[in-house]
Amino acid sequence: MLRRRLGTWPWPAVRRGLSRLAPPAPAAVVRVDSNNVARLGAPKPGPRPRQLLSLPPFPAGADPLPGRKVAPRHVTAVSWVKHCFADVPQEVVQAHFNKRQVYTECSDQEVSAEGIWCRKHHLKKIKHSEVMEPGMRIHLPVSVAEAEIKKRYETIPTATLHPNRDEIEYLKRLVIYKDSAILVLNKPPKVPMKGNLPVHNSMDVLAAAALSYGNEEGPKLVHRLDRDTSGLLLMGRTRESFTRLHWLFTSIKLARTASQTWNTACESYVQRYWALVIGTPTESEGVISAPLTKVLLDDGKAERVILAHPSGIDGAQEAVTEYRVMGPTINGCSWIELRPLTGRKHQLRVHCAEALGTPIVGDYKYGWFVHQRWKQNPQPDFEPFTGEPYKLRRPEGLEVQKGSVLSKVPLLHLHCREMVVPNISKFLSNTGEWHDNGTPWSEEKPNLLRFIAPLPAHMKISWNIMSSYLV
Repeated sequence: MLRRRLGTWPWPAVRRGLSRLAPPAPAAVVRVDSNNVARLGAPKPGPRPRQLLSLPPFPAGADPLPGRKVAPRHVTAVSWVKHCFADVPQEVVQAHFNKRQVYTECSDQEVSAEGIWCRKHHLKKIKHSEVMEPGMRIHLPVSVAEAEIKKRYETIPTATLHPNRDEIEYLKRLVIYKDSAILVLNKPPKVPMKGNLPVHNSMDVLAAAALSYGNEEGPKLVHRLDRDTSGLLLMGRTRESFTRLHWLFTSIKLARTASQTWNTACESYVQRYWALVIGTPTESEGVISAPLTKVLLDDGKAERVILAHPSGIDGAQEAVTEYRVMGPTINGCSWIELRPLTGRKHQLRVHCAEALGTPIVGDYKYGWFVHQRWKQNPQPDFEPFTGEPYKLRRPEGLEVQKGSVLSKVPLLHLHCREMVVPNISKFLSNTGEWHDNGTPWSEEKPNLLRFIAPLPAHMKISWNIMSSYLV
């Protein structure tokens, strides 16, 4: 009886099913989660990679890294990333290169070890020692610019003409750079620039009271930022430095002198802002050339800046802004970099809201209706490469404080992050005398100064939330 049963079994099929080459398919998969609980089903997918941040293309010129004493002949990839993120610790930048998380654009003909991924996304991994070439663009995770966030806001000076000792110490902590000619501060939001009868805690009054450093006259504002805008603020400590830098911020032609060294340094002057806007511009980068004009509202009690009529007969002022999209759309918003080529009132805010159609987060004056639609009907976001929908996962231990992108009433997300200006202290003596070729004792000083201001607390929170892992 046993032989008859064995003779009827399909032995070849049984051997194929039990062989190592073709094991039987399990009916269910058993997985163990973090709490050591066994469950049936396929394993959960891991966290998706962080979104990539696009750096500006490597410039073509004799001095690709302004602000340094000697321009290197060959700029490596790690030097360029450290130059773009001067406020980030160098070990953080190096760690991204060690983890092979830094990429550059590649052509369709290039084939690497990650050939399929490269041909799909047109990116390839780059080493830290690779030499940069003009026009070369680097992409890396936005986590490179993440920073620690304080749980409480720093105290803003009260509305008094005479700040106390704590407020004076607070103002001195805002100073980024100081020499005999200029003073550079990282202005916090919600501090006005010019004081009047109802406004006492303005930057000009506070700086004159707390940042004179023994001089008879306090520093004067070279340029202005909006009340809710944060970032780099340049002040002149002497009458000569204030006058020449004010001419530079007004027009480069006004700042020219007989000195070729000074004129070359003036041509390298630049300001760059970071802004979080609602939506994404149609083009990833471009130039906005839209003249602006002012209109009076409420019987002259208020004013508003709008795009001027093309005829140009209404007192329009020329306004030009370069912009560049830095990353993908997350939570209905995207980070962009703005470079104003002219200095008009509310220029960046109006160009973003009316010219690009993407108002800045927290700008309720020029983007009120867009904010209402954005808060009431949030649009789902999709992976830029796969097209799959995703949602944000708040990082552990990160509290959503007042003013961030997830709060009900966000603050203005506009920050003057980078500034390159001529080193005017090299051309001015202590007595105020101007030297076309620089003072005799300042040969080792650089011709340019470059400053970078960290983001304020509410923009740091928004950056960390939008750069977190997506689920």
